[in-house]
Amino acid sequence: MKWKTPTPLEYFATLVQGEAIPLLEAVGSLAQDADPSVDLQALATEMDRLLLRLTQRLPADAGALTRLRMLHHFFYVELGFGGNRNDYYAAENSYLHHVLRTRLGIPVSLAVLWLEFARGIRLRADGVSFPGHFLVKVRLPDGHVVLDPITGLSLSPEDLAERLEPLRERLGADAQQELPLALYLQAASSREIVARMLRNLKEIHRSQQEWAKLVAVQNRMLLLYPQQWEEWRDRGLAHAELGHAPQAAADLEVYLAHAGGARDAAEIARRVGELRRPHDGGAKD
Repeated sequence: MKWKTPTPLEYFATLVQGEAIPLLEAVGSLAQDADPSVDLQALATEMDRLLLRLTQRLPADAGALTRLRMLHHFFYVELGFGGNRNDYYAAENSYLHHVLRTRLGIPVSLAVLWLEFARGIRLRADGVSFPGHFLVKVRLPDGHVVLDPITGLSLSPEDLAERLEPLRERLGADAQQELPLALYLQAASSREIVARMLRNLKEIHRSQQEWAKLVAVQNRMLLLYPQQWEEWRDRGLAHAELGHAPQAAADLEVYLAHAGGARDAAEIARRVGELRRPHDGGAKD
């Protein structure tokens, strides 16, 4: 039987079907929606080559703090990684092969690469899905340090509290007492990191009304979290914008079946009725 090459979406499904998601590969594969020819093996090979450069200069007895300092110099000074401040909202900032080539990205894409190097030199590091700005956390013998992946600089509790202030103001005074800082510094799983990347792309494509690209993002999101019913709604609405009435109605009906008392249930039901209504093909004798 002839071997059938999997589509990018089918390949992504194999990567995220279990608990142990290969983060670099799963995030790297997101670029294949824009360019199916993106070579994930080339991405992994280049990362391995760079990691070898780093490990060859590490003393065998280097402690965690020494390894962290050497990684900082290697990543930010020698390789020159940083934030793409001139084009922060470009989709390419979420495509790892592009970030690796240009050395420019957004916090979460830079963090994925940084974490790959950190784990390669035996640092105990995790991503942190902090509101508004993805962070990384490194566990050291004397505690942990929280870093901004854009600069590699450590953030004090005061820095972090200041960054949370806009969110706490939106949530109200009561929430300020109920939501301690530690709540926002929990380690993010690989699944959560991939989802954060997809949400960034989702907002970019929605703001630019790139509906086909948005559907592609939603397809991946629903493989990650098939029971996040709002994602079914959002994919259905994107299908509707593309004129895909049957697909749109089907997705919106899934949402309605699980939405319960959602505020937009009546509006979505009305939209489904419009999508299911037969269109008049013209006057007939």
